[in-house]
Amino acid sequence: MLPPASLDGVAGVSGMGLSAGAFSRITFLEDPVCDGCGLPFEYELEAGQRCLVCTQRPHIFARARAACLYDEHSRGLILGLKHGDEQSHAALFARWISRSADPLIRDCDVIIPVPLHPLRLLRRRFNQCAEIARPLARQRGLVYLPDTLKRTRVTATQGGRSLRGRRLNVKGAFSVSPRQASRVVGKRVLLLDDVLTTGATADVCARALLDAGALAVDLAVIAGVHGAREVPK
Repeated sequence: MLPPASLDGVAGVSGMGLSAGAFSRITFLEDPVCDGCGLPFEYELEAGQRCLVCTQRPHIFARARAACLYDEHSRGLILGLKHGDEQSHAALFARWISRSADPLIRDCDVIIPVPLHPLRLLRRRFNQCAEIARPLARQRGLVYLPDTLKRTRVTATQGGRSLRGRRLNVKGAFSVSPRQASRVVGKRVLLLDDVLTTGATADVCARALLDAGALAVDLAVIAGVHGAREVPK
């Protein structure tokens, strides 16, 4: 029998986590962070304070939290889940998000993953956001609604697009299932995605949920991209 290995491949370490070296290289996000995008500040803030970008160009979702920064140290783990069929990473990310998004989780009623289009789901075989949301809901006693939000058309990758390009790419791409709409009416929704870049996808999802009657939508992600949005001119 082979010895256990960590998720980053180091032998002799529990397969449920990272080796000490890999863990130390992840930039986990701690308070103070912007309430709107979850990215870090260098100085203490009042509760609920937001960065200049979120103040001048607020998101549709109410609040956001990211477990870590998206960089060369976290990228491989996240892409391993998203494109490399490393589903064992999902439980680890659920634990990270449970810690980083605790204030949002305590306020929410239901958790909903950002969906894949059925054709992309068929090719990939699983939705990485759903794989994280399911154990997170179980751990925190949340109502898990995987089929409420639908992606109604295939969208091209968001990578390399401007903020405007990202918004146009996902415009009208999400809707709430009429059969499931009653389950979000008057509820505080925690939307779960993998990476927060400009927030274009999460904003479109939040708009669909709010239009269906959700009371508010917060966002939790594995990682946030620092400097992805610019201050409006």
